[in-house]
Amino acid sequence: MGQLIDKIMDKTQGISARTLDKTPKAVQQRLARVLGYNYDFPELHPFLKCMLRLQQLQHKTALVTQDYPTSRRHFQQQMRSILAKPTAIKLVENIELPLKRQTIAARHYHPNPKKKLPMIVFYHGGGFVVGDLNTHDEACRLLAKHANVQVMSIDYPLAPEHAPEHIVGCCVEALEWVYQHADKLGIEKKRIAVAGDSAGGNLSAVVSQKTQHTIYAPSAQLLIYPTVDLKIRYASYYQFREGVILNDHDIENVTLFYATQHQVALDDPLISPLYGDVGKVAPAYVITAGFDLLHDEGQLYAEKLKQAKIKVRYTEAKDMTHGFINFTPIFKAAKQHWIHTAEDFRQFWDNLT
Repeated sequence: MGQLIDKIMDKTQGISARTLDKTPKAVQQRLARVLGYNYDFPELHPFLKCMLRLQQLQHKTALVTQDYPTSRRHFQQQMRSILAKPTAIKLVENIELPLKRQTIAARHYHPNPKKKLPMIVFYHGGGFVVGDLNTHDEACRLLAKHANVQVMSIDYPLAPEHAPEHIVGCCVEALEWVYQHADKLGIEKKRIAVAGDSAGGNLSAVVSQKTQHTIYAPSAQLLIYPTVDLKIRYASYYQFREGVILNDHDIENVTLFYATQHQVALDDPLISPLYGDVGKVAPAYVITAGFDLLHDEGQLYAEKLKQAKIKVRYTEAKDMTHGFINFTPIFKAAKQHWIHTAEDFRQFWDNLT
């Protein structure tokens, strides 16, 4: 046990994290206790308990701090540090989308370029403040492979430099651009969905609401532990405000950078889709994490859609925390959850037609 601790403490990411992942869960549980993970979350996967405690010991517990440029660099560095061999996809290309508001970067994934496939327009997470094409590259590769779809990952402009109206506008225009280029991209007719994790789930929900009466409205939406209400704090917020991946300080900083600084009301559907019109939005696959302060609002949004007679599949990764789709290079249980989600979403989507 002592040698294992020394090895992990020497380098908590990458190779050492994969070493921890290979140990039995019982050993991981004992290690979490030895390291001093003191939160009463018995169903949380013990691998995550170990990694969370190690981050606490190294004072690396925040995703979005007041020093947001440094937060961006830290998130990028953290994701680079856990990279393994990327999942092979036949076509991966960086492109530029000349939108009306501005030209933005995107990354196109196609597992079978000789065949027409559906397209998922993907908006990455990161609290609207951090994250980019590279931080979510492996997540998009796994989604493309296991859902057997094309993915267009969107490098939308970030807050606080940009206001929600501009950010959402770029996300809407990116969806419209993909629709307009459907023939060139080899997309199956009327088979464009939107997807995103956390803030990206928020953007997916908002885009679905804003485009519901247009010809380029998505035919499905995949919302991964989405943030949908910046105004209300639910029970899960207080239960999981510390000791897991996303904490209450992250939420306060995100609210400041994305809403308050731009004088947007916290219940404006532009930033809080729980208050928006969902009468004709696309069918939704919603997944939450069992140990996530955003859990309850994601579940509530799924219920709101059901009450509006929208087709919904709601599921929960019970032993996971917020952000688990980013852990796939080092954590096989998270990878299995994400692969299952990709496969299940494709089945859900197919059954709609």
